Amino acid sequence: MKKIFLSLLVIGQIACAQDQKTKDTTKTEELETVFITANRTATQRKATPVAISKITAKTINETKAVAAYEIINKTPGVLMVNLGNEQHSMSIRQPMTTNAYYLYLEDGLSIRPMGVFNHNALLEINQFNLQSIEVVKGPVSSLYGPEAVGGTINLISLKPSINPEFKFGIQADQWGYKRIQAAGGATVGKVGFHIAGISSLQENGWMTYSNYKKDNLNIRIDYNINDKTRLISNTMWGKYYSDMNGSVNEAAFYNRTYKSTTDFTYRKSDALRTRLTLEHDWNEDASSYITVYHRDNKLGQNPSYGIRWSPTIKPTTAKGEVNSNNFKSYGAIGQHTQKFDFLNTKIVGGALYDYSPVTYWSYLLELKANLNPGAPGKQTVDYYEILAERLDVKLANYTADIFNTAGYAQLSFNPIEKLIVTAGARYDNMKVDYNNAIDNSTGTKIYDKPTFKAGVNYNPVQFAGVYGNYSQGFAPPGITSIFRTKPGTGGTTGKPAEFYYNLEPATFNNYEIGGWLSHLEGKLNFDYAVYYMEGKNELLSVRLPDNSTDYRSVGETRHKGVEFGGNYKLLSNQLNIRLGGTVAEHTFIDFKVSDNPMDVLQNLDGKEMPAAPRWSGNSEISYYPNWIPQFRTSLEWQSVGNYYQDQINTVKYAGYDIFNFRAGYEWKGIEIYGNIINITDKLYAYNVSKGNTASSQATYTAAAPRTFMIGLQYNFSLKK
Repeated sequence: MKKIFLSLLVIGQIACAQDQKTKDTTKTEELETVFITANRTATQRKATPVAISKITAKTINETKAVAAYEIINKTPGVLMVNLGNEQHSMSIRQPMTTNAYYLYLEDGLSIRPMGVFNHNALLEINQFNLQSIEVVKGPVSSLYGPEAVGGTINLISLKPSINPEFKFGIQADQWGYKRIQAAGGATVGKVGFHIAGISSLQENGWMTYSNYKKDNLNIRIDYNINDKTRLISNTMWGKYYSDMNGSVNEAAFYNRTYKSTTDFTYRKSDALRTRLTLEHDWNEDASSYITVYHRDNKLGQNPSYGIRWSPTIKPTTAKGEVNSNNFKSYGAIGQHTQKFDFLNTKIVGGALYDYSPVTYWSYLLELKANLNPGAPGKQTVDYYEILAERLDVKLANYTADIFNTAGYAQLSFNPIEKLIVTAGARYDNMKVDYNNAIDNSTGTKIYDKPTFKAGVNYNPVQFAGVYGNYSQGFAPPGITSIFRTKPGTGGTTGKPAEFYYNLEPATFNNYEIGGWLSHLEGKLNFDYAVYYMEGKNELLSVRLPDNSTDYRSVGETRHKGVEFGGNYKLLSNQLNIRLGGTVAEHTFIDFKVSDNPMDVLQNLDGKEMPAAPRWSGNSEISYYPNWIPQFRTSLEWQSVGNYYQDQINTVKYAGYDIFNFRAGYEWKGIEIYGNIINITDKLYAYNVSKGNTASSQATYTAAAPRTFMIGLQYNFSLKK
């Protein structure tokens, strides 16, 4: 990576940072912003019948985030859960979950193929290469396909600048984290380019066994063939390795004993994504593009969450696993947009083909559990150690060829003045040809479904509007769930291996109304959404006493809530007040857990879903004093309400409220900044979970103590 940054230092003519340019030109009022993600084309907020938010380049630049969750959590209705070292789960119109109900896009193209969801996909993102982030809340499967259910996050990359530009920075905190980053670009004749790289390193942190290293490089080249035709190349390369310290028990959490129970668990990722897009404007009313792409991803881990231990069955023994999930993708997507004068009609249509061969294996680890003192059945583990690596005992071992094909279309028109009607449909077909080496079975599974949406926008006055929509969501089970050996079968159990071949796709029906307001010449902005979403066959992970997971996908769930966000500028735009949050409820309506009449737990009917806070929000006050130009400071409040730790609703975690402070000053291209995360040094956990039995121990994903981060960045420009 040192060579990468040295090469960036000599890119063309040294120039000013892209984010400095956008600081002056980007509107911060998201309600006046043009969105791309909700309709696959540039569309104003008043013509978008969904709940959508945009995080601008200005916000991204001022946040100076170590990890993506610090930026994305500024979106109302979104709680991105930090699992350490940029690992994460998500909560958008769903509980905090790792299930495949979110779609992560990079410039409109999915980071993963359908069927190979990974909840940690955003750890591969280069934060120094972001122009903006668009977040759509609720299902958009009719445009983007399976997994676009709870929410869709589209990370939009920086484009080549007209003038040569360059920026370089370093940042670090007192817990051993440091990052170096550089980006630059220019346009010469018909060719524009932009290159951005980061290298992050964590050593000797506040929690034992928590080191990680991440390197990312993004390269974009634009060739303007003529004034109507463009050829765009994007390439992303990333390498990541992290110790996986996992969670701590209740006593260790409250004593602030941040000691990992392992020194052997890890996660590593090698990712390459490249794409080539040809865009053509036929005339003012018609445009088309076609993109061909390739993905190559290798993900290996010895996961801390995969350790299975029971305090009552065999308290000094445990099991773990090592697994590897690798895939390549070869695909193409084409789209055409056509406008007509009749009723101001616009039609968007497209098709996708994706071929992704996948290999996956997982084998058993035999572990010794060294216990802390405690009464029988109440002990906790001090540390685990590996007794044997059982490469001969496979928990999963399969290859699969995934063929994803889809076609979609969307229509919008104005039947009367101030009323916009939008309707869309998509058909997805996911075919999986598999070879399961454990039971020597081969076969084909097909998941296909048409999905629809319909919405209206009514804008009676220039400064306010309302909308309503109905949308469907669709999410087939991830293939890693299908070919996982069921607990108590296979391996050393003496019973034939059983698998989850009968898992059903999850389907959702979403109903929502919302509105927006922009008043006082854009100084006051407010938007809201009220939604009601019904789910069927959601994938439910039933946590067993030994911490192993059993899967169910039969039943019904209900998700309902209110999301709101507002922004108010005053004192001649020196003071900005932003508020946002959601009040939600997520409930099992009809969910059978067991068919065995001897089991105590038969169903979860009427229970609240675990890890589902009824309240979460993020608000901020920012100050830009006129008497100190280029100075900024802000105070942020992150709030998460209480929620049940277990599926049977016996114990809650109280949630947390924390405050973060940020400040920065730029002088002649030199920017110095500092962030204080968790100002009050509050003891809190990002997530707390517990099994359904009385002997289950709660586990805490501990958050960092008060953290001071400082940074220095150089932005320089050579204007033509």
